[in-house]
Amino acid sequence: MDITGLTINQIKKGLRNKDFSAVELCQCFLDGIKKKNKEIFAFLSVDEQGAILQAEKIDESISKNESLPSLAGVPCAIKDNILVEGLKCTAASKMLENYNAPYNATVVGKLKKEGCVILGKTNLDEFAMGSSTENSAFGPTKNPNDPSRVPGGSSGGSAAAVAADFAPFSLGSDTGGSIRLPASFCGVVGLKPTYGAVSRYGLIAFASSLDQIGPLARNIEDCQTIFNTIKGKDPLDSTSVEFPEKGKEDIKIENLRIGVPKEYFVEGIDPEVEKTIKEAILKYEKMGAKIEEISLPNTEYALAAYYIINPSEASANLARFDGIKYGFSEKNAKNLFEVYSKSRGKGFGKEVRRRIMLGTFALSSGYYDAYYLRSLKVRTLLKNDFENAFKKVDAIFTPISPVLPFKIGEKIEDPLSMYLVDIYTVSVNMAGLPALSLPVGKVGNLPVGLQIIGKPFQENNILEIGKRFYE
Repeated sequence: MDITGLTINQIKKGLRNKDFSAVELCQCFLDGIKKKNKEIFAFLSVDEQGAILQAEKIDESISKNESLPSLAGVPCAIKDNILVEGLKCTAASKMLENYNAPYNATVVGKLKKEGCVILGKTNLDEFAMGSSTENSAFGPTKNPNDPSRVPGGSSGGSAAAVAADFAPFSLGSDTGGSIRLPASFCGVVGLKPTYGAVSRYGLIAFASSLDQIGPLARNIEDCQTIFNTIKGKDPLDSTSVEFPEKGKEDIKIENLRIGVPKEYFVEGIDPEVEKTIKEAILKYEKMGAKIEEISLPNTEYALAAYYIINPSEASANLARFDGIKYGFSEKNAKNLFEVYSKSRGKGFGKEVRRRIMLGTFALSSGYYDAYYLRSLKVRTLLKNDFENAFKKVDAIFTPISPVLPFKIGEKIEDPLSMYLVDIYTVSVNMAGLPALSLPVGKVGNLPVGLQIIGKPFQENNILEIGKRFYE
């Protein structure tokens, strides 16, 4: 029996029935990582000793017939920009290569409280800036479906870890598609929650008004379990809110109104991707859902506005990495200015430097009104577009990516073509909405994900809608 392929519920049942121990389960995953991580490079670091120690404590509780927390013994992987006390947290950057986390992120604290076993930290685009996980200072992650291709980014390591059976679930962060794109490219389920639904305390900040932590898993039930574990207000994150607890709504497909934005099916989308997405939408129509073409008229400005707001916030957030307080510091500097400039020049990679420069320019005197302020106005228009659409429909279906997973090295030298990969995902972050990436088919052996966008705080609704696809 291959216990690395079990769902969270199957793991819980197996541990309760003593079909296997938490240590045996943990060891199986660690063995798989040892065997295949060199090829896939999903993990930047593995905490073998710590994971076994956590599993031993669970086994001890089981042997004493003590009551167990809800996720006791379930292994997981954490994106390496989310702090786990005592483990390195590099954000895949030379700047933080030797930084050890002094405390747990709130989401990690919640998982530990429920008995999760943390296997290690996964690879990402440096400081979560990228769509392919090629921007990591320590090397690219490969797509488990085809190692010559990218796994998507920036949470590529988290998605690849789940797809390669290195962990039943993982945590990622999503600033403009960084959970949904890797979930789509690797063929797993990924949820980007409503802005504020999950605490960001302990997440290395990139673009604070866009960042959101969320789960990646092999199936919707596991994704839902983890989301419901990590959600909720946190006094340590003033942007987090009390998640409105409603009774579980029974989603009746025949009452469901699904909006399909015409702006998302235009020139530039791979015909095979379009065909797969339209077949998935047709499946819902055959089940009785009412499909309606809608318009999100300001979509054409979303990417341009996003790539002003995103670098502007990054420029401000990454100012703290100056070679003084923590992180990489240039020793051969003649004066304070050289400490700053050389530390940042050597510590940050090319994409991070590019975004800091773009953001600093957009925020500079004389350009603030022309770029940043106008982008905020576009953001308001995008929110209005979604609000108007949701007066008519219950959920919005779109592709995740206009293209299939591309070859490693194919777009890395062309930042604009890389940014265009985010064209269907950034609007959701700009509007602060929840969205699900659902695997709905393959082109050859390459997965395609459907994006299900919901109203604020309706994560459980869109997850229930996603479940219907597999009925």
